[in-house]
Amino acid sequence: MRHTCRGTINLATANITVEDSCNFIISNGGAQTYHLKASSEVERQRWVTALELAKAKAVKMLAESDESGDEESVSQSDKTELQSTLRTLSSKVEDLSTCNDLIAKHGTALQRSLSELEALKLPAESSEKIKQVNERATLFRITSNAMINACRDFLVLAQTHSKKWQKSLQYERDQRIRLEETLEQLAKQHNHLERAFRGATVLPATTPGSAGPGKGQGCAGKGDMSDEDDENEFFDAPEIITMPESLGHKRTGSNISGASSDISLDEQYKHQLEETKKEKRTRIPYKPNYSLNLWSIMKNCIGKELSKIPMPVNFNEPLSMLQRLTEDLEYHELLDRAARCESALEQLCYVAAFTVSSYSTTVFRTSKPFNPLLGETFELDRLEENGYRSLCEQVSHHPPAAAHHAESKHGWTLRQEIKITSKFRGKYLSIMPLGTIHCIFHATGHHYTWKKVTTTVHNIIVGKLWIDQSGEIDIVNHKTGDKCNLKFVPYSYFSRDVARKVTGEVTDPSGKVHFALLGTWDEKMDCFKVQPATGENGGDARQRGHEAEESRVTLWKRNPLPKNAENMYYFSELALTLNAWEGGTAPTDSRLRPDQRLMENGRWDEANAEKQRLEEKQRLSRKKREAEAMKASEDGTPYDPYKALWFERKKDPVTKELTHIYRGEYWDCKEKQDWSLCPDIF
Repeated sequence: MRHTCRGTINLATANITVEDSCNFIISNGGAQTYHLKASSEVERQRWVTALELAKAKAVKMLAESDESGDEESVSQSDKTELQSTLRTLSSKVEDLSTCNDLIAKHGTALQRSLSELEALKLPAESSEKIKQVNERATLFRITSNAMINACRDFLVLAQTHSKKWQKSLQYERDQRIRLEETLEQLAKQHNHLERAFRGATVLPATTPGSAGPGKGQGCAGKGDMSDEDDENEFFDAPEIITMPESLGHKRTGSNISGASSDISLDEQYKHQLEETKKEKRTRIPYKPNYSLNLWSIMKNCIGKELSKIPMPVNFNEPLSMLQRLTEDLEYHELLDRAARCESALEQLCYVAAFTVSSYSTTVFRTSKPFNPLLGETFELDRLEENGYRSLCEQVSHHPPAAAHHAESKHGWTLRQEIKITSKFRGKYLSIMPLGTIHCIFHATGHHYTWKKVTTTVHNIIVGKLWIDQSGEIDIVNHKTGDKCNLKFVPYSYFSRDVARKVTGEVTDPSGKVHFALLGTWDEKMDCFKVQPATGENGGDARQRGHEAEESRVTLWKRNPLPKNAENMYYFSELALTLNAWEGGTAPTDSRLRPDQRLMENGRWDEANAEKQRLEEKQRLSRKKREAEAMKASEDGTPYDPYKALWFERKKDPVTKELTHIYRGEYWDCKEKQDWSLCPDIF
């Protein structure tokens, strides 16, 4: 269309109008105008439709030729996608234009027929009706023309802005690449500063076992998650203690029982394991200082579900999520005291303190627990020492879900099913536990329920890792209607308030406040009895000042961490004992998980290899179950999906939620040592 002859009208800028049933006009809005006549109305409509289609194609070709000079800066895939969209829009507008022409054609015919009827000698009433119909037909034609013009304007606008959209998209992509490069550079600078600090405090050992468990090495161990170098750098661990061969899992050819470089420590560990029932262990091998290319792993995890990303053990601590769940019982004596309370409101205060206490172990725990394998279990039998025993089982893999049941001879039962969902956002990691926790007191029948708050791990890429808890917890006594609302205040740099603050109120069914709770989730919780006092206006007001201080009762206070806890993943006294070997447990128990045991003993490379083997074994089992389900579906035979071994999925009578509830039989099987139903997962 670029070359023109005398008398040519460019269709891209032409105006095509219909004059009457056979005549139509083509004009360029200036000197050139053609009045054309067809042999019939049908022939005229065919010409108009063909010219409109040609005009649309000419407009599209003109737009493509105008933008060809700037297309090099835009990626070919985006350009193709955008042009395809514009072609689709253009096609739809052409269809609308064709429909409009048909409407115009039939509308003209309708008006002509109505005019002929109007010219006939008809009663006045009929003439009035015909006139109304004629006016409505005219309005219909005007409206359809306006619709087509609006669609055509939209297409022109889309074509005009397509180049801007392409440039904006390319700009955003460039910005993202620059941001990733900046973060990577910051991570490297942070790593160099850490390495410089380590070089001043830690010297690599030249002979095995020559490095002692110095304080400097322990401090360096805390920063290994931020290491960012393309070449791994290894330092001798302060201690590497291996597990005796007799305590490993029974898989033939396992490398879990390799020889130790320190025979005396190995013998000491054997002796310690023989005495586990008499004395709980108070230490584990120190965390080795292994360097890790953090950014190469984390930059591909932004926005993804963390439980679905294969992670090396360098990010982990030597405990599974089942064992972390069992740590909720660290301060079980709070429930023992609650069971002895005569007042339901006082009992609720202790339940609230127990809820807060379960977060105290997380304040320094920045490492990730192992994701349990499907069917993995963990038992903790403290019936003789503390009066309770606990069982956890991984009942689902995707989404990961664990069921937990604990019962005490002091008159309470705790059960929960927790699904962990997490998102990595580049700067921080959010962990959202989903599920309801139940606590039942046998003597009174009081049944409490609550949910957990969100845990956030900050400074994932650059800086020192720190953890915060935020959100609200509503604890409800379903028998009496009493409630406790706990607020976990998120940390703010600009706030003058106490860090990690928790506040709460205990109310009766009418909403009257009886107790106020105040404290921090990492240190302690206090309780104040609220007694109504007469205000200046004669109304009731809550007590303040010294009156409140007189009624202060400390419900809970955190136990101090063990000596050298910073070198042992900041484990509490209970956490140090959780992975200690115990005889007679189920073959699916977390203590027997080989990669976790290797990691605890400081053999991280072997642990990573073993972790990959276990995950691949689990994937094969899942594919086998899927194939069996598909075959059963094709054959029309019933197929039972995976079911937990010790828990049964059913509707909770209180919350009406589908959840896994302990079915019993585990402790009977342990007493008989009958583990024939347990799957082979290790």
